Amino acid sequence: MSADVTSNPFFAPSDLPYELPPFARIRNEHYLPAFVRGMDEQLAEVAAIGAAAEPATFENTAAALERSGAVLDRVSRVFFNKAAADTDDEIQALEAEITPRLAAHEDALLLDAALFARLDALFERRERLGLDEEQRMLLERQHTRRVRAGARLVPEQQQRLRALNAEMAARCTEFAQNLRTADAAAALVLDRAEELAGLPADQIAAAARNAEALGHEGKFVLSMKNVSNQPELAALTDPALRARLLAASLRRGADSNGPVAVALAGLRAERAALLGYPSHAAWEVADGTAKTTDAVEDLLGRLVAPAVANAEREGAALAEVAGVAEIGAADWQFYSERVRKERFDLDAAELRPYLELEAVLHDGVFHAAGLVYGLTFTARPDLVAYHPDARVFEVHDADGGALGLYIGDFHARASKRGGAWMNALVAQSRLLGHRPVVVNNLNVAKPPAGEPVLLTWREVLTLFHEFGHALHGLLSDVRYPSLSGTQVPRDFVEFPSQVNEVWADWPEVLAHYARHHVTGEPMPPELPARLREAEAFGAGFRMVEQHAAAVLDWAWHSLSPDQVPDEDAAEVFEAATLQRHGLAMAAIPPRYRTGYFAHVFHGDYAAGYYGYRWAEVLDADTVRWFRENGKTVRESGEIFRRELLSKGGSVDALGAFRAVIGRDPRIEPLLARHGLDG
Repeated sequence: MSADVTSNPFFAPSDLPYELPPFARIRNEHYLPAFVRGMDEQLAEVAAIGAAAEPATFENTAAALERSGAVLDRVSRVFFNKAAADTDDEIQALEAEITPRLAAHEDALLLDAALFARLDALFERRERLGLDEEQRMLLERQHTRRVRAGARLVPEQQQRLRALNAEMAARCTEFAQNLRTADAAAALVLDRAEELAGLPADQIAAAARNAEALGHEGKFVLSMKNVSNQPELAALTDPALRARLLAASLRRGADSNGPVAVALAGLRAERAALLGYPSHAAWEVADGTAKTTDAVEDLLGRLVAPAVANAEREGAALAEVAGVAEIGAADWQFYSERVRKERFDLDAAELRPYLELEAVLHDGVFHAAGLVYGLTFTARPDLVAYHPDARVFEVHDADGGALGLYIGDFHARASKRGGAWMNALVAQSRLLGHRPVVVNNLNVAKPPAGEPVLLTWREVLTLFHEFGHALHGLLSDVRYPSLSGTQVPRDFVEFPSQVNEVWADWPEVLAHYARHHVTGEPMPPELPARLREAEAFGAGFRMVEQHAAAVLDWAWHSLSPDQVPDEDAAEVFEAATLQRHGLAMAAIPPRYRTGYFAHVFHGDYAAGYYGYRWAEVLDADTVRWFRENGKTVRESGEIFRRELLSKGGSVDALGAFRAVIGRDPRIEPLLARHGLDG
């Protein structure tokens, strides 16, 4: 690979609006030279900060550090979005090569003795430096990151730490690439449309299109989504096919990724011990809002019994409808839809014609952002994104001022990993003069050309959820890039996104977007109420499957080095964990099993998946505040934006929550939401 200074688009800031990466000029051969140059430049910049003759000040040390690494930042943000959303063999090979090198580079920055000495001196004098709140938070975060990364260890310990970090980076990439292979291998290839009986016509057409894209002309392919219970289980009428689909889903990665997960658990446990912690979970939680493992375990333990009791009641109702003694895992979703139809007169297929993607996006998601925060969104077809499916929108504030760019990439494809997520391609920073550019990725099946994209209710909620992350990035208003947007504690980051889900069925918003895609007729007024009742019926199932995943993650990362199982014992460990915590329900597998738990074995949620439930305590409390505080939605939105969303990581996270609500969080709204208070 080669790319000279004049041709590599990462070597200089983009000249496009908002410094949108110049995707039309970016080629695979540009990435490696940009990574190499970016790392070299940042190492030189950090060395110069550490070697400065002048005494350390906030500006020449902490702020200077924020200005370093511009080239590396640009290429990293683009490359890792590309690797997730539109990969190919060359990108995967480069990812495997570059991630250990980036881990070593990160260690070089965090363990630089001269730089740490200057930061340490500033930290000791922080009360006398006259810093404002954001400056103080930046200094504390920079110092804490280095202490937690091993800056106080002796050289021999740091050498071992560097080796551990490089091995973990390589293993995480291995996990992700194994999972991509396992997902592809697990896809069900079917010969006839009749085998898909029960699926709506547009989903059958999407399966045919998927088959064609994957080289199975004339067939139908159900590709795997990155959850245990594949959404098609709710509609397929053939019980044998349902069983095949679930079995294929649950076995993904068991053989290839089980040993990788064990290795990662062992590496993380050893690193935690080296840093003075009893487990990776203890190390992780100390830097969150929970602070202690006891606090997390108390919350997780408190919710098990009521969640299981609710799920057992639901299972009994399903078994009665199915005419069996006990409902099976592959049949749970199918008979749940039957119960919703019979008990609540609600058919999922009846909803989808009212949930067309473009209407949900423009008249729902964007409309809600206007009602709550005063934002407007304008399509920018003149701006090119990284894939033809990805569309760019310019975002303006209530006063008409330019705010940033939003990129929506909603469709599944073979080159995209499963799941849904948000990335910041440009992080907001007043110091650097950057306005935000954020992207949302979903995995909605793409129908044949000219056909509407009809969503399930779960997909609608996912879009609102991920857009909540996007708002966290778009509404950020901080000086320093490392405090921007979603750079908040791991167990806090899901809070704003979960709050944003409330607007999906907020009456004014729902009425604005839920219209029949053919006739334009609004959704019948009785449907929303029935939908809420039907959703409440499934609360036990959803709580158990997500709770089981949280407990599984926590168990893997609560191990000390001498407790890590043998590399072939991942499934045994998983089964024993669920049994021990009272969550071994054969009919409700964890939302993610170990072999495809990418959040924790590839992403940065290791010992942090509990954060969804932890953040939901804050979310449910905040939603109640929005409903009951006596203010208009716009007034409440302005408070939420000013005191929390705009602050990013520049203030204490729970302090921001208190600034909005006026008190500490309470768990009762969460229990009420899931019907777990009785």
